[in-house]
Amino acid sequence: MMLALAVVFLMLATTGWTAVHPPEAGTAPRAAALAAWSAARIDGRAVPAADAPVRTVARFFADLDTAQRARLADGFPLVVGNLDGVPAETRYRANRNSLVQAARVEEARGRDVALTPADRSTAVRRAHRFESLAEPGRQIFVFDPTGAGLAAEVFGDLRTARRVSVIVPGVDTDAVTFERSTRRLTAPVGMAQSLYEAERAARPGEQNAVIAWAGYTAPTGLGVDAATGRLAVQGATRLEALTAALPGNASVALFCHSYGSVVCGVAAHRLPDRVTDLVVAGSPGMRAENAADLHTTARVWAMRDEGDWIADVPHLEVGGLGHGADPVSPAFGARLLSSAGARSHTGYFEPGTSSLDNFAKIGTGTYGSVACASGADDCRRGISSPEGS
Repeated sequence: MMLALAVVFLMLATTGWTAVHPPEAGTAPRAAALAAWSAARIDGRAVPAADAPVRTVARFFADLDTAQRARLADGFPLVVGNLDGVPAETRYRANRNSLVQAARVEEARGRDVALTPADRSTAVRRAHRFESLAEPGRQIFVFDPTGAGLAAEVFGDLRTARRVSVIVPGVDTDAVTFERSTRRLTAPVGMAQSLYEAERAARPGEQNAVIAWAGYTAPTGLGVDAATGRLAVQGATRLEALTAALPGNASVALFCHSYGSVVCGVAAHRLPDRVTDLVVAGSPGMRAENAADLHTTARVWAMRDEGDWIADVPHLEVGGLGHGADPVSPAFGARLLSSAGARSHTGYFEPGTSSLDNFAKIGTGTYGSVACASGADDCRRGISSPEGS
């Protein structure tokens, strides 16, 4: 058993889980914003607490007119842009304000000769990323520049969507790596764009939305975080809040990649019933011995490409290290999906792959034509009245 644990750390040291990131530094910009929000009023009315229930926040903002919502989004962007229950359009406006402000801060840091060259370079990268996210037309649903940063972006219209797909990414994801210019489909934004386009092709005219969600602090660098569930527990709380607070009555499918599947596994038993499907790809484990142990009403699907290095990580959990049973093992009990055409650990969202095609079919509810790993129909059994099949 100790040998197996040693192999876990060896794999972490020789794979994509080992990128080195600078340590978190500086004071949290959101802390000052929260303090100001606690004393805020709008036309004589006190605003709801930042930790108020979603329904309380939603009722408060529903009673405001467009101008009042805009004033709060402009005056308290770091709070309003991340407050569950606030209308999506108001959050987009608030987060655009926050991104513009954060970009200016990073631009100034990039010119600060008192900083090290490495810190100035990091600041320039952050400034460029924030400027990109602030471009007109982008729908940024979450943004917090604190530390490595959190972000989420919506593709489609949350107000009218009948189905919402959420990308839950893995290790080394933050506000800067949230999107990439090269190897675009290895970052949450590229994954979400690819899935959104595939869903639109699968069911033209269907009202769907896809969220690229980097709304939790993911593990970075070599260390125990990637091999333990500490950050997954924190992320699970945030994921549960997101799924519960999405507007309307849309059903939700989660697409959980790599360490993101650990987050989804920890969150599973607390997810609302609107989460109908939980799909994991390239999973190191879900901190459960089988699908039944997840205690979820959602359908559990799993896939892994033959060339994915994650297969060589021991699927076990001892003393908090490791993430448990392999979700693609027959004994786990997940519905096993084909990933034909996907290459390596980061290829699941490539157009033309069975993995992306399956994601799109699950996201749009067309379960009858999902391709199973076996080539038979076993992964589709027991799904009643699949839409569009």
